[in-house]
Amino acid sequence: MNLAPARKAAFAALLAVDRGAWSAEALAAKSVSLDPRDAGLASDIVFGVLRHRGELDGVIRHYSKVPLDRLDPEVWIALEMALYQMRFLDRVPSHAAVNDAVELARRAGTASAAAFVNAILRQSLRKPVQVPATLSTPAWLLDRWNARFGPEAALEIARASLKVPERYIRVGTAEPPVGAEPTDVPGCYLLSDGDPGPHRFQDISAQAIVPLLRLEPGQSFLDLCASPGNKTAQALETPLRAIACDLHLSRARMLRELGIPVVALDARDPLPFNRKFDRILIDAPCSGTGTLARNPEIKWKLEPEDFADLQERQIAILRNALTQLAPKGLLVYSTCSLEREENEDVVAATGAKVLKTMQRLPGRDPGDGFFAAVLQPTVS
Repeated sequence: MNLAPARKAAFAALLAVDRGAWSAEALAAKSVSLDPRDAGLASDIVFGVLRHRGELDGVIRHYSKVPLDRLDPEVWIALEMALYQMRFLDRVPSHAAVNDAVELARRAGTASAAAFVNAILRQSLRKPVQVPATLSTPAWLLDRWNARFGPEAALEIARASLKVPERYIRVGTAEPPVGAEPTDVPGCYLLSDGDPGPHRFQDISAQAIVPLLRLEPGQSFLDLCASPGNKTAQALETPLRAIACDLHLSRARMLRELGIPVVALDARDPLPFNRKFDRILIDAPCSGTGTLARNPEIKWKLEPEDFADLQERQIAILRNALTQLAPKGLLVYSTCSLEREENEDVVAATGAKVLKTMQRLPGRDPGDGFFAAVLQPTVS
């Protein structure tokens, strides 16, 4: 039996994610030979499964006498893929999803595994069951958001994480493509469909960070955690004396196309600069809980104890950066996290003077969730 190329690629990508890969990278690697239509379906399946995993697993638990933790990953993922297509993709015939799931299980396991998958999926067709969508947000995360933002906002954040993110592009002062709609962030446009042309895709919340720096021509500017370079490129729309930095040498090399000096360094260590900067941007490495619609695997990988390690790194980076800030300069510390430990608590630990904060929440504000604080060093 021939497997649909899109399902074969999606299956391989999801197995790679189960083994620790990031979804976007795994999908790109497994979809390289697909035509655009098949690549689109593979993407729908991979991100759809990861967004709705809790709900899909709830369906499997309802019909299966075998606990999920005893299923082989190949069987579990084949079931999730088929159930996602059957429940959420109207354009996919159920029989095609079932047949390919059975074949995937057979190729990866045994005839009994294929029979098991077939039985579960046939039952789900005969006797559909309703499972709460909130199962697709880990309970511990939902509890945190309830306590921090209130039940209504927490539910909106969870709902937003199940949706396909809208497409925003960075236009700056250039001419936007036909069909692009302006937003309240200068230079940011919503492009519902079509080709972005020379413009790069960049979430609206990410584009809302750089304006907080109040950049002016000729200022010295340090971007301390610059990769992949989107915010750096946005900052460079203003003529600046800029330096970009990144922890990883391979990523730092990618930043060279920006046409500015690039330094590979660990920002947790004392910084090597013998000068002060007028403006500093720290888009800090973080948990990414504000980007669950875009990076849905995060919610299944993240553990509550991860925040302490992230906070330690973030505080070290921010403290080092503050020593490089000119007395009347501005530093913007930002994360795409919704968690207090990575945001307000990090800022408070440094004793910096807070001029302004910004919090964008998925479901309340367009785009991803982001936090930003505009800081100055305290006067000694």
